[in-house]
Amino acid sequence: MAPTDQFSQAAHHWDLETLYTDLASAKGKRLTPVEKLHLRGLLCGCSPGEMAQKLGKDAKGVESDLCASVYKYVKSLIGKGNEKIGNWRNIAEWLEDAGYKTKPPAKFPIQDGLSENSKVNVTNITFENNQIKIGVYLQITVPLPSKISIENLDLNDNNAN
Repeated sequence: MAPTDQFSQAAHHWDLETLYTDLASAKGKRLTPVEKLHLRGLLCGCSPGEMAQKLGKDAKGVESDLCASVYKYVKSLIGKGNEKIGNWRNIAEWLEDAGYKTKPPAKFPIQDGLSENSKVNVTNITFENNQIKIGVYLQITVPLPSKISIENLDLNDNNAN
């Protein structure tokens, strides 16, 4: 489910559902809609000041909210609890390093034996618990011969005749 409000483009580049779930575990309860909104703003490359401007909020208020919530949850999630954030851009970098950023679908050239309508796309690659998960979309279109003989098709399992 893609968000329909501000910063919804983050859903195109980040595994938001997994990230929300994991951050909720770090927090101890679900993220609020405002926390999700601020997180998406960071993931879209917006500074706290830019987010405040787009949302019609006070910049100091957004920065204060981030420090009290999202920054704290991300640091806990990725094991950087004692580190200083230093820069708001670090949040997206740390989450990308942790595997929450999705990869764009990879396009592979179609082999000579396949129809030009066949497709192979890698839709997502994630790293978690020392495992790599690769999501693949595969569509193979194979042309049928112009004449199909029923005799050549093995439709029965009992060929004892």
